[in-house]
Amino acid sequence: MNESALTEIETAPQNSDDAAIPSFTPRQIVEELDKFIVGQTRAKRAVGIALRNRWRRQQLPDSLRDEVGPKNILMIGPTGVGKTEIARRLAKLSKSPFIKVEASKYTEVGYVGRDVESMIRDLVELSKNMVKEEMETTIRGQARERAMEKLLDLLLPPPPGMEGKTESHLDSNGKLHYQQTREKFTRMLEEGKLDERKVEIQVREKMPAIVDISSGAGMEEMGNNLKDMLGSFMPQKTKSKKLKVPEAFKVLCQEEAEKLLDQDHVMAETLKRVEQNGIIFIDEVDKIIGRSSEGTDSPDVSREGVQRDLLPIVEGSSVNTKYGIVKTDHILFIAAGAFHSAKPSDLIPEFQGRFPIRVELDSLTKNDFVRILTEPDNAMVKQYTALLKTEGINLTFRDDAINEIAEMSALVNQRTENIGARRLQTIMEKFLEDISFDAPDMEDTDITIDAKYIRDKLKDIIQDEDLSRYIL
Repeated sequence: MNESALTEIETAPQNSDDAAIPSFTPRQIVEELDKFIVGQTRAKRAVGIALRNRWRRQQLPDSLRDEVGPKNILMIGPTGVGKTEIARRLAKLSKSPFIKVEASKYTEVGYVGRDVESMIRDLVELSKNMVKEEMETTIRGQARERAMEKLLDLLLPPPPGMEGKTESHLDSNGKLHYQQTREKFTRMLEEGKLDERKVEIQVREKMPAIVDISSGAGMEEMGNNLKDMLGSFMPQKTKSKKLKVPEAFKVLCQEEAEKLLDQDHVMAETLKRVEQNGIIFIDEVDKIIGRSSEGTDSPDVSREGVQRDLLPIVEGSSVNTKYGIVKTDHILFIAAGAFHSAKPSDLIPEFQGRFPIRVELDSLTKNDFVRILTEPDNAMVKQYTALLKTEGINLTFRDDAINEIAEMSALVNQRTENIGARRLQTIMEKFLEDISFDAPDMEDTDITIDAKYIRDKLKDIIQDEDLSRYIL
């Protein structure tokens, strides 16, 4: 049990006074994104500038800082070209609370479905977890010490008279013997010699689920508050549970960390992080464009209503969450859509105006596919090679195989639906299917993938256009 029971979190030191924003330059941001995403330079530059503007805003005097709003971005491009990945990697780079939502999941107030404000509440929950994990790293040592003492008490209960602060009735030899035994147990714990032993600990019992009363949009927050209120009236129950020493140590570490954390400070930092650093990626905004222009009376009345409900959140409003009021004025919103059957100008004017930066992403070509397969740090060829290496298989892709995968992916995208880089995964999974299935029985095997191997595996599917529509 040498490893810490609390998860290691790689985080930059945060300055809670100004919700510290990393001072990456736009060029550095683009260079970091280049490690994972091929092409789309215009989109990378746009998000790089947006993130840098956040840092610039923090350098302004207080009187001007609140007046500078975020420059929200609208990304336009087909699926699978990197829209979501750019936003996700940006958030990871800046260590910002980030959430991705689909606009089509929300409905206008008055219709059954999710309230648009729920995206802010979800972002707060995510931010709370981030802040707690970061703060736990600062108290990990203290939590470990306390948990170790509790675990030793369970493994070696103190003799009568030595518990708590009461005066011990043991003589000095008895105390010395107990202390020596306790030190011996401590060494055994650290060396992992007691890992198979079980101890009985008290764990908090999970509260039974309360019936969900929030059935409609606008009722969600009321339902959450009522659940919390009812939950607070019910006494916190505990139950005895027998666990092996390492599992018990983890539970005790988590309990001690919870006790050491200043919950008020956690919540204050959580709300500040959401308001100053939060990023919300709204996908499929083209799906909430009404079709009234087509002259149909289909039940799409809520589409434009969703835009109107999103509008106050994007332009800046106060949203009530169970942890406090969140102002959305400085949250960065990145919207995206394919806009195949609609145009950005079909969005309501007020909504368009809240996304002043428009970026069109390019469709991916065969050359882009070749780069995606090999260049990024998380390139697919590297992923599949590493996966099969775990089974003792040395998988090698020749250059002609890479070209063949890229060419087939581009061809299928042209003949069927263009799903961008996601087509690469479909192609690779299909021709590696037999190897992946038989891998456990093929230990210490060297396999070289060339263009002929791929053509042999996929020729029937590629030649039959109807079949390729279903398979690839």
